Amino acid sequence: MKAMRLKKPGGLDNIFVGACEAGAPGPGEIRVELHATSVNYHDYLVVKGMIPCEEDRIPMSDGGGVVTAVGEGVREFAVGDHVASTFFPEWLGGDTALPEWMRLVPGDRSEGYAREAVTAPATWFTKAPKGYSHSEAATLTCAGLTAWRALVVNGNMKAGDVVLVQGTGGVSIFALQFAKAAGATVIATSSSDEKIERLKKLGADHTINYKSDPTWGFTAKKLTDGRGVDHVVEIGGAGTMAQSIAASKLGGHISLIGVLAGFAGDVNTAAIMGMNLRVQGLTVGSRQHQQDMVRAIDVSGIKPVIDSTFPMEGLADAFRHQESNKHFGKICVAW
Repeated sequence: MKAMRLKKPGGLDNIFVGACEAGAPGPGEIRVELHATSVNYHDYLVVKGMIPCEEDRIPMSDGGGVVTAVGEGVREFAVGDHVASTFFPEWLGGDTALPEWMRLVPGDRSEGYAREAVTAPATWFTKAPKGYSHSEAATLTCAGLTAWRALVVNGNMKAGDVVLVQGTGGVSIFALQFAKAAGATVIATSSSDEKIERLKKLGADHTINYKSDPTWGFTAKKLTDGRGVDHVVEIGGAGTMAQSIAASKLGGHISLIGVLAGFAGDVNTAAIMGMNLRVQGLTVGSRQHQQDMVRAIDVSGIKPVIDSTFPMEGLADAFRHQESNKHFGKICVAW
């Protein structure tokens, strides 16, 4: 069977077409015929060599497919079930991940899902939402669950809250959708007026072009009549944290998810203390979080926004499209 592999981490030109095996499932295992993956910044860091992994690794943390065989003792899945992979295969539940549960992240610490089939413990997957395509299911593992945990699990978001999302990548778009489904008001930022129009069509109540308005955090606070936002989905990191603090209400919640604006920068710890802010870093979530998210999606009918889809052999081109920063939502790879 076919798989995409890395000759060695450190560049897109090191991705090549290789092979993989997926035998009959043993006790507690399932065999999944995979049909799609989706591109995340985490995957990009792996293939570029910024997150270390073994040579000849199969990359990609996300996978969507169909169960083709079930091992002894498996009751949760049946042949024909559509499934999505989990980001931390051994983090089954609980709000806090233990270090040992994070040792098998697909695509860097274990083989990923850029392959045609895999045999693995049943607990490494959850059922996909009803009616989802394999590509749609493959958007949930990293981006969807990160947004869900930021707002629902950690943020306890409720109707009437105000949520600030940054940019138009997968996490931010999912956060916008989850927030609107919960009855929250959404303020969305982008550097592109064209993308801002698309954010409005998705339901963003207010939009700010952060390129033309560098003090967008203060603008966001003004949009709340000076109260401040309840939740910030912070994907920029230290480079945008000052504006996220400026946007927040007293006692607000900032989910620190990404580092797209840089790994270092000045952070006003006095403001965090004085405003009683809750700044919480997070990396994706547990299997139980994913199962809860899938149930919510089944009720709300949310569908992922897929920007573009590449063939398996075009995985490097999918990453190049990600590098261009022209995408809106998720970039998928399907076969």
